[in-house]
Amino acid sequence: MVTCALFLDFDGLICDTERAARCSWDEFYREFGLAFPACLWQRMAGRSDGESVAAADLSEQLGAPVTDVLLARRRRRKQALCETEPLRPGVATLIAAATRNGLTLAVVSSSPLAWVRGHLARLGVQDRFSLIVSGDDVARGKPAPDLYQMALQRTRLTANKAIAFEDSPTGVRAAKAARLRCVAVPNAAGSAYGLRHADVVLGSLESYALEADLLLMEGMPA
Repeated sequence: MVTCALFLDFDGLICDTERAARCSWDEFYREFGLAFPACLWQRMAGRSDGESVAAADLSEQLGAPVTDVLLARRRRRKQALCETEPLRPGVATLIAAATRNGLTLAVVSSSPLAWVRGHLARLGVQDRFSLIVSGDDVARGKPAPDLYQMALQRTRLTANKAIAFEDSPTGVRAAKAARLRCVAVPNAAGSAYGLRHADVVLGSLESYALEADLLLMEGMPA
């Protein structure tokens, strides 16, 4: 069984925009004299509807709706923080190893296409990915398997020919629902506990050995 593609999540995996998002919510809640609940972040991480989840929680705590004006300000703060985030450690090495081994590289993200493309361009790696499957392409984002299933369809591969890389429990659930092998690396805002259903959990992509994993997969039954 020969691996042909790597499917990388974007937010929190390629670039730790999740850390920036978490920080923006921490600041936002503090403006109202509240602490942003860690358990709430676990429900939000990796989901395209995360803002709605947090806004509903905050509205309930305040006993009043959170206005669109306030939410827009929070999004601007998140954007500003995200603009300072570099590639996560090990990502450039993984991209180089994939290229060296002739593998297709794809980004599979619940985020909008413009968001993903903009940051990939900022980080100087947009041209390294032959495919981007985004939240604009499907009705259901992660944890549904739809994004990964579309990536398989567009690359004309079966699930045993690709490896998914994720940073959140939501993403791991999506990858496993699509029957993909999944390597998980927690982002700075998350923890490894919720990633336990991945095939491999690492502290950093810097410790991932692509060639060794390819050899392992070649020994697996088709």
